Amino acid sequence: MVTPEDIDAVVARYARFAADEAPGRSELYGAWATAVATDAALAAVIAGIPAAHRQPPLVFAVMRLLRAPEVPSERWRDWLLVHAAELAAECANRSIQTNEPLRCAALLPALAEFDGPLALIEIGASAGLCLYPDRYSYRYTTDDGAIVRLDPQDGPSAVVLESRWIGDAPPPRRMPQIVWRAGIDLAPLDPAAPDTRAWLTGLVWPGETGRAARIHAALDIAASDPPLLVAGDAASDAVTRLAALAPAGATVVVTTPGVLVYVPRAERARAIAQARAAGTWITLDDPSTHEAWTDPLPPRPDGAFALAIDGRMVAAVDPLGRFVEWRDGGRAAPR
Repeated sequence: MVTPEDIDAVVARYARFAADEAPGRSELYGAWATAVATDAALAAVIAGIPAAHRQPPLVFAVMRLLRAPEVPSERWRDWLLVHAAELAAECANRSIQTNEPLRCAALLPALAEFDGPLALIEIGASAGLCLYPDRYSYRYTTDDGAIVRLDPQDGPSAVVLESRWIGDAPPPRRMPQIVWRAGIDLAPLDPAAPDTRAWLTGLVWPGETGRAARIHAALDIAASDPPLLVAGDAASDAVTRLAALAPAGATVVVTTPGVLVYVPRAERARAIAQARAAGTWITLDDPSTHEAWTDPLPPRPDGAFALAIDGRMVAAVDPLGRFVEWRDGGRAAPR
């Protein structure tokens, strides 16, 4: 049963999304969110979706999956009112599984801190596209306009990740040596499945250029050499059990790139403890997401996340990897 409190929560969330998140990324999503926030009938439809599944990017992606008119018009409004039950049912079976390979441009400098072979585990892995940082090419543009190129050992990749590098410390110039890769997710996606391709590209916001093509190319890489993906809860001991399968002699590194915000707050500390028990923990988060930082966080650019190793912030980064400001005591990432 939809309550007035549910509707108020939807109005506030969608108004915030329209004001703070959609601008500069998706004009269509901004218009849809504004319509929900200002139309009581539409807000009631969204409030009928289970609370854990009514985030604007998820709801809008499901709308497009169900072939809603991709226009901010009465035709879209009428579609939403007619398909309210279908939308709620489909959203209840879906979760945000954005699998953005560009995040590897932010993770790479932290991974470059490690010598020797790595066993890489990702929590919230989706289809595992962020488990292949060594299979992608990087183009870091520095403050003076120079482009630092980094390619896999066997040559340039079909996935080229372009990111802005801020500050005096130079970008990394070596790839991590990843000998084993695995992921855990509540509902892992098969990178070779056509449905996975359709859903992950459907999670790309309308108006974002280059992301769909990047995901297609990364899915090809993952499908050609699939990682070990298991279903599990981040706060359980599933991560520790998975780490026990890593090859002997490899350093286990557990990553949580942008996923902890989707873990219920009451369970986040336990999820972090599981990651740290399994190996070295690398995360990419908004600092307000948890309290596991080991030192005070310096000021960051607006909207930046913190990149940290075992809670020690080493860089301020764009949430999707579009820039990296390395801050680890002014040191460069190791070569």
